Amino acid sequence: MPRRTATLLASSLTLIALLCVALLAPTPYSEMSPGPTVNTLGDYAGDTVIQISGHRTYPATGHLNMTTVRVTGADYHMNLVEAFVGWLRHDDKVVEHDTLYPKGQTAQQADQQNAEEFSQSQDSAKVAALKELHIAVPSRVIVAAVVKGGASQGRLHAGDVIKAVDGHPVQQAEDVAPLVTKHKPGQPVTFTVIRAADAKKKSPLPQSVTITTRTSHDQGPTRAVVGIQAGVEHIFPFSIDIKLADVGGPSAGMMFALGIVDKLTPGSLTGGQFVAGTGTIDDKGDVGPIGGISLKTIGARDKGAKYFLTPADNCGEAAKDIPKGLTLVKVKTLDDAMAALTDIRTGKTSALPSCKS
Repeated sequence: MPRRTATLLASSLTLIALLCVALLAPTPYSEMSPGPTVNTLGDYAGDTVIQISGHRTYPATGHLNMTTVRVTGADYHMNLVEAFVGWLRHDDKVVEHDTLYPKGQTAQQADQQNAEEFSQSQDSAKVAALKELHIAVPSRVIVAAVVKGGASQGRLHAGDVIKAVDGHPVQQAEDVAPLVTKHKPGQPVTFTVIRAADAKKKSPLPQSVTITTRTSHDQGPTRAVVGIQAGVEHIFPFSIDIKLADVGGPSAGMMFALGIVDKLTPGSLTGGQFVAGTGTIDDKGDVGPIGGISLKTIGARDKGAKYFLTPADNCGEAAKDIPKGLTLVKVKTLDDAMAALTDIRTGKTSALPSCKS
């Protein structure tokens, strides 16, 4: 074979090999893109998103859309070509894989975390919405989780209501740990509880459960522990059910809260306008930041939104690239969001607090 031909053949084979590597070799990157945006006042996948029973509801018009970001799975790593194409696209974002999925987190663990955060956001949205309407929401401290192999396994159970520790009444979840850590490891601690199976009965009888504390083995200071996580269970005066399949994470909390308020009050919060938004929410109605804000504004604009309720802590990032025709409205609390909707409904849009870069 002539030397020139051999050189060309070798170069071609090398180029093909490099292309194969580019196509097949994984990179440490993942991709984010605008995901579905769903009207919390309407239906999705055959279900009414917010279903309320046991209380009067009212027809709601317009849109209060929650927004999402679509991400590649925890087990998927982009190849070099996909990463390069993603970098070129304006509506996509290529990020380090560990940004979305901490090192060592499996796909199953990621899904579980997203589901737990989504459930918690729904609970907080319900509480915040009812408080906004001055509807009382009682709560009680419960055993949220029992550590496998811990001192409480088989003695306490998830859902048990904690009434007292060593005779000291428990009012908040944060009360439990200090009462336990007053002891030295190996000493007994007595919980007064109402079993989860009895909690909904009219006059349940409390039980005393004594547990021998153990030594902690986490990264914190050495202390006595009993191997439980205390939490709060809210007792809602009527049924509020949020149906939204294939969505996880906490970022829809504020929009769920607004949707609940709209359905429980006469008239329309939006005045028929198309409003979208995002933001976590806590029981007090405080709105927190989320990830992927620029992708969510693009998704909202593409769906037809004119206004986007934006967490204050995301305003700087969102304002760097505002989709044409979309007005970003800064909100810190559910009250802020309600005030903004009043301005939108009444046409006083010049009064809206805007996001600035």
